[in-house]
Amino acid sequence: MSDWHNKLDKAASGKWKKLQDLSMKSDNRICADCSGSDPKWVSANIGVFLCLKCSDIHRSLGADTSKVLSLTLDEWSESDMESVIEVGGNSYANSIYESFLPRDYSKPKPDASNEDRTKFIRSKYVLQEFLTPSLRIVASKSSFHSVDSSKSSSSFGSKNSNKSVEPGGFIGNLKVKVVQGTNLAIRDMLTSDPYVILMLGQQKAQTTVKNSNLNPVWNEELKFSVPQHFGTLKLQVYDHDYISADDIMGEAEIDLQAMITAALAYGDVDVRGNMQVGKWLKMNDNALIEDSFVNIVDGKIRQEVHLKLQNVECGEMELQLEWLSLDE
Repeated sequence: MSDWHNKLDKAASGKWKKLQDLSMKSDNRICADCSGSDPKWVSANIGVFLCLKCSDIHRSLGADTSKVLSLTLDEWSESDMESVIEVGGNSYANSIYESFLPRDYSKPKPDASNEDRTKFIRSKYVLQEFLTPSLRIVASKSSFHSVDSSKSSSSFGSKNSNKSVEPGGFIGNLKVKVVQGTNLAIRDMLTSDPYVILMLGQQKAQTTVKNSNLNPVWNEELKFSVPQHFGTLKLQVYDHDYISADDIMGEAEIDLQAMITAALAYGDVDVRGNMQVGKWLKMNDNALIEDSFVNIVDGKIRQEVHLKLQNVECGEMELQLEWLSLDE
């Protein structure tokens, strides 16, 4: 343990522990820009974990654009630790900086040339070519922090900045359409009677029961108020039983970060034409079957989510999310 680490007070030690834990998440175990393994460098103000080659290019951009620190060699200020922790790491940052990345765009690989690596990193962070268009007005020197407090509107350049949110209040509504399940697990003799429970904070909603159906189609809409300090949307599938307790048929968590980031940027804006405004990336530690894109469709912010149920032998779920204003 370094002398610097020994000198940290209790509060700073706690933040350093959170930063270390964050660095061990699967999406932060690869470089945010080239997917190189075991990154040991971090852009403190952007909030991404980087390999040595990409960190060298970040450093060449200047500390005002990307402040590069080593996880093993440098001393960290509390503010730098807080900045990275607040962003949440690679998947959160990339959901913003790569939200408009063309689907057929080839990101640099770990063995990419220095020229290709430099071109991509400058396009991503300096020119902001892959950023949602409405956010490109934000200076590249600013970091993009996760939406979690009254400062969210300034962090994301929200068009809703004229609206104040009371502490502990709600920032909008979320309509969740439970579309269907596929190849759900058997919990009775040959079939199951599935239903879905969704939970957001203390709010809970449930679909109807579909009797004797392993591929049920619900197309049912459930609505939630989204609190200022939101967490994940939790999904559980159960088999209804008239005699004993209902058996669980799998579960999953839905990360709302990409949806709410887009909502704060576009919620009250009359956008003409359909466009992609964000995405939730498939990673080893989430339930996504494929990347989930946030789009503006007919003036509404919508997201389709395809999930592989967790802690169960089989089963998939399809959902559609739509953002609503508080008065809808």
